Amino acid sequence: MNMSPQKQLEITRATPHCGARVAGVDLSQPLDGSMVEKLLEGLAVHCVLFFEDQPLTPVQQKALGEHFGSLHVHPAWPRLVDGHPEVMEIYSDETTTRIAGEDWHSDVSCDPEPPMGTILQMLEVPPAGGDTLFANMSAVFDSLSPSMQQFLEGLNAVHDGELVYRDRYDGMPDEPQTYPRSEHPVVCVHPVSGRKVLFVNRIFTSRIVELGEAESEALLRLLFQRIEQPEFQCRYQWRPGSVVFWDNRCAQHHALWDYYPHRRRGHRVTIRGLAPVSARGAQLQLDKNSQ
Repeated sequence: MNMSPQKQLEITRATPHCGARVAGVDLSQPLDGSMVEKLLEGLAVHCVLFFEDQPLTPVQQKALGEHFGSLHVHPAWPRLVDGHPEVMEIYSDETTTRIAGEDWHSDVSCDPEPPMGTILQMLEVPPAGGDTLFANMSAVFDSLSPSMQQFLEGLNAVHDGELVYRDRYDGMPDEPQTYPRSEHPVVCVHPVSGRKVLFVNRIFTSRIVELGEAESEALLRLLFQRIEQPEFQCRYQWRPGSVVFWDNRCAQHHALWDYYPHRRRGHRVTIRGLAPVSARGAQLQLDKNSQ
């Protein structure tokens, strides 16, 4: 396979805490190892990378995603690109009654091994609106008091796919149906940056394992409100041919549905990840390795 010569990579911060614009790379062509490493480093620092004017065929988009790992097939998505089950079609128009991602979340966090990242390209955009918000979960965790940070590091949370998938997508039978459900640490360590990350989200996280129902609800409400504060966020305005690569291990996102009844259409691939590692588990491993 011939590697297309790449220009000088430029990564420019979009906001202080989240997002960066990227130039100097052709995503439709195979990437060499050095470029892949630079993009992974940029992703770990900025949580989400924005690329302009990068139209991709389904084959090219899958090849791009496979540079970063094997591709995930969504457990419940109703619209897949023909012949490419790894490519999800993101679509809404005047007949749509509900869109995916219309609240803050990390993709498929209900899986035992949630995706490491997602690559979405937009093919059609509405005349106005349809932006996506992103937030940096490391920055959110860092903003908490030391006492709260220490408390959260000892907790685990249930991420329940039934909250999202039951009766949500057309054509999905309710019975018999099983839904992915997993427990993950509330605070994880990012495998590249080493930063601690708050890993709960409004769509999938149902409760804190170690707390009673009322305590769990109160704590999750506090954390969700902190996640949604604007100082941790960036907002991206899509254009046809835009490609966005976000890190599900340290970013959450929220798709705005403010463009009804206009059409919005895109293609998405998701890259498989590993089970999240708790902050305490990572520290124990470091201590063990140093002995």
